[in-house]
Amino acid sequence: MKLDGRRESNNVEDRRSQGASMGKIGGIGLGGIIIAGLMAWLTGGDPLQAVLGAAQEQMSGQVIEQGEDGREFTQEEQELAQFSKQILAGTEDVWTEIFAENNLKYECPKMVLYTGATQTGCGYGQAAMGPFYCSGDQTVYIDLSFFSSMKKQFGSAGDFAYAYVIAHEVGHHVQYLLGTLTQAHNKMNQVSKTEANQISVRLELQADYYAGVWAHHDNKHFQSLEAGDVEEGLEIASRIGDDYLQKKAQGYEVPESFNHGRSEWRVRWLKNGIQKGDAGYGNKIFELPYGQF
Repeated sequence: MKLDGRRESNNVEDRRSQGASMGKIGGIGLGGIIIAGLMAWLTGGDPLQAVLGAAQEQMSGQVIEQGEDGREFTQEEQELAQFSKQILAGTEDVWTEIFAENNLKYECPKMVLYTGATQTGCGYGQAAMGPFYCSGDQTVYIDLSFFSSMKKQFGSAGDFAYAYVIAHEVGHHVQYLLGTLTQAHNKMNQVSKTEANQISVRLELQADYYAGVWAHHDNKHFQSLEAGDVEEGLEIASRIGDDYLQKKAQGYEVPESFNHGRSEWRVRWLKNGIQKGDAGYGNKIFELPYGQF
């Protein structure tokens, strides 16, 4: 991606210098599936509650800057922090414009950069859960070591793959502002586990679509996408489908347990968003019969 000269968001709190504590997390996280999914199905657990050691590996590199309380940051960490702030700023610009075109006001989410674990409006967040959005405080939480682990686990080192992760979580914030997230969660509390999982799949696919919508408009305004960027995003989307992760972990899939969707669905809706750029089209995900995505 071409981000030279792009502004950085001011809605970012850097907690990386603070000590880490452990606990449980509430919220929605694309990263939780990426890092934890491979192991969770082997034990019959929820991928969002699993912990994979690679997620907590720290980045290596030359130390060039020292944070508060003696915390030292590598060059890679500093570059990723700047990158994350620029991507968040890009989502602010795009969604502010889209909301205004629909006579709505976009309220920008916050982003917290942390190390290890941190307090959130949804409880304690852990790095092993990957990036996640908490509607309780309208904040996206990211431990930057996730991107290093993402590279090691899936070989996805490109910046657009990282941007997709952030834009996906911001997509959940868009759902929150539009009332979609609250309505879906209320419905999930009233139905069976299988039906709740199906609603979750729709939420995740719509967040993928919204990530694509952001990419479409960001490129339109800033010519930010470079050759190979879209393919890079679609490749990582293909590796975080429930079917892919379950087959990799245990050799077979359990469709009724899907809560993020098949790889082909995730790829299709991210691609749809990039091509169409029409935020309203994402509502079709809740209109289509389940599985016909």
